[in-house]
Amino acid sequence: MTKPTDSKAPHPFIRHPHRTILALSTPVLLSLVAEPLTGLVDTAFVAQLGAAPLAALGVGAATLSSVFWVFNFLGIGAQTDVAQAIGAGEERRAARIMGLALTLAWLFGVAIIAVGFLLMTPMARALGAEGEVLAYAEAYMGMRLFGAPAVLTLLVVFGILRGQQDMRTPLWIALAVNGVNIVLDALLIRGFGPIPALGVAGVAAASTVAQWLGAAWAMTVVVRRLGWPAHLRIREARTLLRIGGDLFLRTGLLTGFLLLTTRAATTLGAESGAAHQAVRQFWIFAALGLDALAITAQSLVGYFLGAGWVTQARRVAGVAAMWSVALGVLLGGGMWLFRQGIADLLAPADAQALFFPAWLLSAIVQPINALAFVTDGIHWGTGDFRYLRNAMFVATVAGVTGLWGIEAAGVVSLVWIWIVIDGWIVIRATFGVVRVWPGIGAAPLARSDGAMKGE
Repeated sequence: MTKPTDSKAPHPFIRHPHRTILALSTPVLLSLVAEPLTGLVDTAFVAQLGAAPLAALGVGAATLSSVFWVFNFLGIGAQTDVAQAIGAGEERRAARIMGLALTLAWLFGVAIIAVGFLLMTPMARALGAEGEVLAYAEAYMGMRLFGAPAVLTLLVVFGILRGQQDMRTPLWIALAVNGVNIVLDALLIRGFGPIPALGVAGVAAASTVAQWLGAAWAMTVVVRRLGWPAHLRIREARTLLRIGGDLFLRTGLLTGFLLLTTRAATTLGAESGAAHQAVRQFWIFAALGLDALAITAQSLVGYFLGAGWVTQARRVAGVAAMWSVALGVLLGGGMWLFRQGIADLLAPADAQALFFPAWLLSAIVQPINALAFVTDGIHWGTGDFRYLRNAMFVATVAGVTGLWGIEAAGVVSLVWIWIVIDGWIVIRATFGVVRVWPGIGAAPLARSDGAMKGE
């Protein structure tokens, strides 16, 4: 990728900003959607085996997905650092970042295997697995743990490729991994010819084999493209780990708040719990589209900042924010227009009276929610991870205080819970926006091009 200051080959964003944002975001969206769809296929296969295997799959998948999510900082940090290195024309630094991130992924992956075998039974029991369900969950997790290094490798490589603004290769790899997973599900769960039926363990084996094949393909691509570095710098590894600490705390705050809202809704009764789960699951699925814009903004902002062109980085932020709001308006309008069909699909009949008010509150906040997501991506691109951690801390303290307040006042209801959630989203979006416009504090995008270049 040429530097944006090279007038002979300017970056496509400079001439066609909107087209470039959409062209980069579309393959990201498709790759993000691939995994949850495969999860639905896994569930459909295992559902044929009975209630206990299906419950075990839920326990095992939820446990390991949470563990792997903790290490998502490797991909996010690598994407930002590679984007900035490529923007600065420093391919050797990009190669060092790749080498460090992959080395950390393998080390953490091996550690997950070792610790996972010690803790998988207590973790499964903590999620309520006992007896037959516990045995199936242990079989699933024991097999699935061997894929940990491959999972983390894919996280890192996808971040590196997206940092290079190559959004299509992660899509092809994701589609191939999930395609192989589905084929192996059909062969391994019930058996075929000489292949024995492995049941729930077959789901885990299918995922593990598919991810190792994907990791091998992905590593081949990036090593051929950047070359393996002659040496690694410990200082750059510390940067990735510091990013990991900030993102770990931020993710923990986010997850903790969402769990508290689920708890509050569930304590109101089965109908409230069911209605809340229906709204929450759609909210999580809708976040995939918003994440696609955030990931694209992260790569472009990082690239232009690396090149010292803050003006274009701010322009990326403006275009991405505009499209996120447009997507949020479209999403919110569609949610309300098709509310009855969605309610019939997601919410039990006895929970629909509670579902619709919460659904309206979720639909109304979608444009602001979109801003919260895309500004996360913008600040990832600038490397402003500590600011995002602090913003999440403020939003979560306010949200938890709001939940406690409505419970203490005795007016707790699903509507009030979603009012608090909307407030939590507004606070996150506000912090995200004011860091760019006007640029409060030591905002990376508030500096001039000359200051960024050290002139």
